[in-house]
Amino acid sequence: MTPILEVEGLSLHYRTRFGGRIHAVDDVSFTLEKGEILGIAGESGCGKTTLVSGLMGLLIPPLHRSAGEVRVAGRNILGLTPEEARRTILGREVSMIPQGALNSLNPTRKVKDLAADVIRSHDESVDRAAIHERLRERFTRIGLDAEAVLNAYPVQLPAGTKQRVVIGISTLLNPKIVIADEPSSALDVSTQKAVIRLLFDLLDEGIVSSMIFITHELSLLRHVSSRIAVMYAGQIVEMGTTEQVIFDGRQPYTRALMGSMLSAEPGQKARKPVAIEGAPPYLGQELHGCRFAPRCPVAKPDCAERDQVLRTVKNRLVRCHHAE
Repeated sequence: MTPILEVEGLSLHYRTRFGGRIHAVDDVSFTLEKGEILGIAGESGCGKTTLVSGLMGLLIPPLHRSAGEVRVAGRNILGLTPEEARRTILGREVSMIPQGALNSLNPTRKVKDLAADVIRSHDESVDRAAIHERLRERFTRIGLDAEAVLNAYPVQLPAGTKQRVVIGISTLLNPKIVIADEPSSALDVSTQKAVIRLLFDLLDEGIVSSMIFITHELSLLRHVSSRIAVMYAGQIVEMGTTEQVIFDGRQPYTRALMGSMLSAEPGQKARKPVAIEGAPPYLGQELHGCRFAPRCPVAKPDCAERDQVLRTVKNRLVRCHHAE
């Protein structure tokens, strides 16, 4: 069976005003199966959000493709113009719950008008009554007082309700793939739990087929995803099952990322987080060797010179030639 999403050798760069290139995503490959939730984790600036733009086919300058393909149900979407992508891919095939979702709604328009625009952008013939019924059914289904919420302005809604509204609008057209870009980062723990439960319900009910959950909180993915890809400096440095990556990370960056966070896991509550010293490399220059080597606590002399490739270690992919 063909995976619902195939990413093959995807490299993306930004062109600077002086003619340089910032290589934000470098040779990323993975697949997503129907019904799967894939977690993508990494610190700020590692390329997660740029990768999202590529996965949606939104290569708007100064962002450009260097190489690779993104196939949704076997169709390469990177050959489309931004307008073609918006008309045929966005919303129907791939949809996104944006980073900073609480601020993504226009405060001067009612929720019903914002949501109706999504439907009309793909079907101009649908009438007002049909739109209202569709919105009422969907917002009720995700646990909201539909009439009250649809007639409210975003600024009148509490954070948890506003996040549900964003999720509701993002999934109105029953997309095959939903990309959740740090959807719980601005919420308290109770609201985070409710939002994640809602995402699971949408998957279980078949409203969406598969999901990519992006976060800088690696430990959060234990409760969300079945597989995890860890990114550093534009590259995937480890990919495996959630249990493998969380509890038995083989790439030094994966272990450092876990060690830098507070954890509520049994036996780890008393552990103090340890910061990762240094900073990621500048992606506007040609890089050689392991990109994490300058910050790696177990780096060896050859790490800075020897280019790293993803290889199989303990039944997962790891970008480290010293990993065992």
